[in-house]
Amino acid sequence: MIPESQRGVALITALLVIALVAITAVAMASRQQIDIRRSANIIDASQAYELALGVEAWAQGLLAADLRSNKTDSLHDDWATALAPIKAEGGKVAGEVMDLQGRFNLNNLVQNRQRSDPDVKIFQRLLASLGIDPDLASAVVDWIDPDVERGFPNGAEDVEYLGRTPPYRTANAPMLSVSELLLVQGFTPQIYAKLAPLVCALPAPTGINVNTAPAAVLAALADDVSVTSAQALVEARKAKVFASVGEFAQQPVYAGRVLLQDRLTVASSYFLLAGSSEAGRGQVQLYSVLHRNADGKVMTLMRGRGSF
Repeated sequence: MIPESQRGVALITALLVIALVAITAVAMASRQQIDIRRSANIIDASQAYELALGVEAWAQGLLAADLRSNKTDSLHDDWATALAPIKAEGGKVAGEVMDLQGRFNLNNLVQNRQRSDPDVKIFQRLLASLGIDPDLASAVVDWIDPDVERGFPNGAEDVEYLGRTPPYRTANAPMLSVSELLLVQGFTPQIYAKLAPLVCALPAPTGINVNTAPAAVLAALADDVSVTSAQALVEARKAKVFASVGEFAQQPVYAGRVLLQDRLTVASSYFLLAGSSEAGRGQVQLYSVLHRNADGKVMTLMRGRGSF
């Protein structure tokens, strides 16, 4: 039996114990709720990613079927129709396939380990049409080519980059991503934002698809062709696509101008899927570079999440 003089102390002790137990129980319950929510988020994110891979499989099937039905690629093809957001089992998906060969391939600037002057000229005209210094093309060539000799004008090799914070060297290899431009001397975020939608970085030299290229790229194919004139070609191909490069070359806008037909094509092998998916709280934005070979097999060369 507790002496009367100690009953107050015992009561306070008991209350403290009860309070500690209550605090511990609340903390455990809160932690459990956080763990449950975290687990649910992980499950939702995983399910959303699997749905995004389903969109990728849809794009691959679409591109394979397209090659069986025709030998040209244009914005009239089924693959060029975006998949509007639709419900899928456990969530929602959407997707859009874009022709990467409608863009200028930055890796065309260096071929057989040498600067490719015809492609450099196309790139310079593209830069100029956007109000960007065309001499910046030399810095991109230096970034890709295997040597350490500074190009002229405005070239840049290791010496220009090693003085930066943090220092780095030129890649001296083909670009893996257009975002590498942000590392190249002279290319600001503002310049990159203007140029990025019109260029790509593909693992092999590629022709520009005249059936899918935007007006700025078509205008860059020859000297003294305005973007406005090229836009007329974009409007014309809405009614009838170019069946061959030769047919495109006969367009009046290119009359009397040098047009390198070996840099052009009406069929593409490289495409970009921009897919999105939702499952519960999980959301995924998936970018996949797809390659379709001559047999119609479509492979994923690269995946990225969040941005391309």
